[in-house]
Amino acid sequence: MLVNAEKMLKDAKKGKYAVAQFNINNLEWTKYILEEAQELETDIILGVSEGAIKYMGGYNVVFSIVDSLVKDLGININVCLHLDHGSTFESCKKAVDAGFTSIMIDASKYPIEDNIKLTKEVVDYAHSKGVTVEAEIGRISGTEDNLYDEKYNASLEECILLVTKTGIDFLAPALGSVHGLYNGEPNLDFSTMKQLNQKLNIPLVLHGGTGICESDLKKAITCGICKINFNTELQIAWTKGIKDFMNSNENIYDPRKIISSGEKNIKQIVREKIRILSNK
Repeated sequence: MLVNAEKMLKDAKKGKYAVAQFNINNLEWTKYILEEAQELETDIILGVSEGAIKYMGGYNVVFSIVDSLVKDLGININVCLHLDHGSTFESCKKAVDAGFTSIMIDASKYPIEDNIKLTKEVVDYAHSKGVTVEAEIGRISGTEDNLYDEKYNASLEECILLVTKTGIDFLAPALGSVHGLYNGEPNLDFSTMKQLNQKLNIPLVLHGGTGICESDLKKAITCGICKINFNTELQIAWTKGIKDFMNSNENIYDPRKIISSGEKNIKQIVREKIRILSNK
């Protein structure tokens, strides 16, 4: 069933565990993630970046793929379809209008006043449609630099300001994680994370889950993290599965066999991350 993220993340906060967001890039990834989450009987968030949406054909295509798979596969767990790093009001509106149940507006590159203004505009529209909103503050480094620098961390004061002025449902503060592979070791700011959890009554989100060790993921959950995003690790596992298959089956040309050779690796990653985040 497609739902927004409100109840699943509030339940996670209360139960001191985290919900996994796995980004999807095609129909196959979506199918395998849904099947594994269904088998494990756990709520799941499917994240989709603007780039992936463009690659897959558009907002309505992505929604139709997810909605149809949920119905045709008999998925009865809670599934949230979430726009990851929406960059403009227009892109967030397109996601809401297409049927996405949750969105992220990432205005973190702007000064705090502009971040608040754009985020509030998105919140007002999304909430009128029953859609939850995530926002970001600080800078979560990307694959072009993937270096941690403390100066990019979110400040406690600006986090509180963004939450109180916009009414967002959950917050992604930059606290030492990066998108993509880490250049060095992760250096998460657990102290600020813990303070935010004490001062804010909303779930916190950790981006860049790939490369963070199990103990740090679990520690982040104790500090208030209720949602952790994974993408790069799935990409690496998927690619390895396909390369291994192609190296051993040079004469195979059926795209279904080639693409599906990444299934086992995808499902292994999904199962392992859910195990860690569930605190079981």
